Amino acid sequence: MTNKLKIGIIGVGGIAKTHMPGWEESPYAEVVAGSDVSEAALKAWGEKYDVKHVTTDAQTLINDPNIDVIDICTPNNFHAPLAIAALGAGKHVLCEKPLAPTPDAIREMIAARDAAGKMLMTAQHQRFTGIAKAMKAEIETGVLGNVYHARSWMLRRAAAPTRPGFILKDQATGGACIDIGVHILDLTLWFMGNPQPIAVTGVARTELAHLPGAFSIWGGAIPPEMNVEEFAAAFVRFDNGATLMLEVSWLLHHDTPVEDMQMWLYGTGGGSHYPRGEFFQSNYATQQHYNRAIKRTQDIRPPHAQECIEFAEAVVQGKPSPVPAEQSLQVQTILDGVYRSQIGGGEIRL
Repeated sequence: MTNKLKIGIIGVGGIAKTHMPGWEESPYAEVVAGSDVSEAALKAWGEKYDVKHVTTDAQTLINDPNIDVIDICTPNNFHAPLAIAALGAGKHVLCEKPLAPTPDAIREMIAARDAAGKMLMTAQHQRFTGIAKAMKAEIETGVLGNVYHARSWMLRRAAAPTRPGFILKDQATGGACIDIGVHILDLTLWFMGNPQPIAVTGVARTELAHLPGAFSIWGGAIPPEMNVEEFAAAFVRFDNGATLMLEVSWLLHHDTPVEDMQMWLYGTGGGSHYPRGEFFQSNYATQQHYNRAIKRTQDIRPPHAQECIEFAEAVVQGKPSPVPAEQSLQVQTILDGVYRSQIGGGEIRL
């Protein structure tokens, strides 16, 4: 392909490095520019990937008529203004999760997308693993029947990110709830068929991070200036009668070396477990239970790379966004409800 999409990345120092293999492998895209507030990070990234056009001014990339796509890899609080500006400048936008830290900001991004007629996608990379794709395809056959309840958790043991972009409210808005809660919640809603949430009761708390000697295996001592939650839990109700129990934590005393991410779905036709790829059903005529599992093979490429490849393909071939912003709005509406429930101490109607 000669006329590849020209990609400009804003925020090259962290998660952008996991996007680069996908952009490099895509037959539809090439990275031509990068921007970051850190000159050192920008210089190192440009040299590593042989990208000559680098700047500390993100607006330069947004205004560049030769750039087709803006890939936003900044801390959460900068997602919406950058995406809205990029869409207004006629760019397609791939944006790291969460799409924005508040539902209202996502609504503004959707309005900007519609006005521009461009693609907006959240980089929810967990959807792009082989096991997630295989389970989604199996669930869509109707094997679970009516899914009426789910249990989901993403729990880490002493594994909090310690960089400012994750632990300071003025950059991240929230902590574990929107950092990793967004992963398992997005995947769960996707498997459930994205029912509309109507109410949430939740808590968002910090119990361990500021204890003497508190540490993270990913960054040593927990910085005392951390002012976001380390733990969140919620009970969610949907308009179709379904319910969900959600738990997330960076620092929980949990029996896992680092991270435990699981989901159970319960339907009228059967149940399932992610990530084992197992399905559980019963034959009521013979009063027998039986289990089966999807046979797993190694993913061809990491999911962060796969999401970039599928995004570029969707843009060029005129396909819908692989992760519609409306689904990200559902996710963030629930997570925002958790924070509001923590403040008010009761159920929040969404």
